[in-house]
Amino acid sequence: MTMNNPSRIGLLCLLALSAAPAATWAQQKAAAPAAKSGQQVYEGVCQACHGNGVAGAPKFGDKEAWAPRIATGMDALLASATNGKNAMPPKGTCMDCSEQDLAAAIEYMVSHSQ
Repeated sequence: MTMNNPSRIGLLCLLALSAAPAATWAQQKAAAPAAKSGQQVYEGVCQACHGNGVAGAPKFGDKEAWAPRIATGMDALLASATNGKNAMPPKGTCMDCSEQDLAAAIEYMVSHSQ
C-alpha cells in the first residue's frame, strides 16, 4: 500500500485523531480512584462527629435523632452533606469524597439508624 494518495493519508489521520480521545478517556477511567464504601467513608471521616454527636450531629444508630432527617429524603440528606449544615462543613471535611462516596456514607448511617 502506498501512501501517495492524499485521501488515504487523510483517512489515516482521521482514524488516528478519532482514536486518541477514546484512549485518553480509557486512561482516565483506569486511573480514577474506586468509590469508597459507606462504611469506609463513615469510619474515615463521619465517625469523628456522628460517633459521639459532636456539635449536634445525629449519633450513628440513634433512631430518634435520625428519624426527622431520614423523613426529608436522600436528596436533602445528600445536599446537606455536600453543602454543609449547621456546624458540619461541606462534605464533612472529606474534600476528596465524590457524590457517590457521600451517598454511600449517608446510606450506611441511615441503614443503621432506622
